[in-house]
Amino acid sequence: MSIAAFPGSFDPFSVGHYDVVQRALLLFDSVIVAIGVNVEKKAFYTTAERKANIQSLFARNPRVSVQTYEGLTVDFCKKAGATHIVRGVRGAADFALEYAAAQANKAMLPEVDTILLPALPEWAHVSSTIIRDILKNNGNAAHFLPPKYEKFG
Repeated sequence: MSIAAFPGSFDPFSVGHYDVVQRALLLFDSVIVAIGVNVEKKAFYTTAERKANIQSLFARNPRVSVQTYEGLTVDFCKKAGATHIVRGVRGAADFALEYAAAQANKAMLPEVDTILLPALPEWAHVSSTIIRDILKNNGNAAHFLPPKYEKFG
C-alpha cells in the first residue's frame, strides 16, 4: 500500500494545497495531510481550526486523513507508515527549497521518496501568505480557497 504524507502548515489550506491532494490521490492509495505544528511560530489559525476545516473538505473521501505532528517530517512518516512525501512547487524558488529538503529527508529516511508536483498555472501565484494578508485586511479570499471550506470560504 502506498501512503503519501503531504506535510505543511496549511495556514490556511489553499486551492493549491487542495489540488496537490487531488493529484496525489491519482498516484497513491492514500494521502495524509500532515499539519506540522511549530510552537515557536505564531499561526493565523489554530491547529484545531486547520485540522477541522481540512477534514471537512475530505470528509467523504476515506483515502484522505488529516493528522498533526511536531518535530521532523521523517519521524512523522516513519510513525505513520508513509512510503512517500508529496509536495507542491510553484516555481524555481520553491523547487530549490523543496529539493534541498527532499535530499535531507532522503539522507535521514532512505526508504521514503519525495514527489514534487508542479502547481497548475492558475494556482502558481497563490500562497498561504497572500491569503492571510487578504483575510487580515478583510478582503475576499474565496477565489484562493477550496470549495466548501467552512471557516475561510
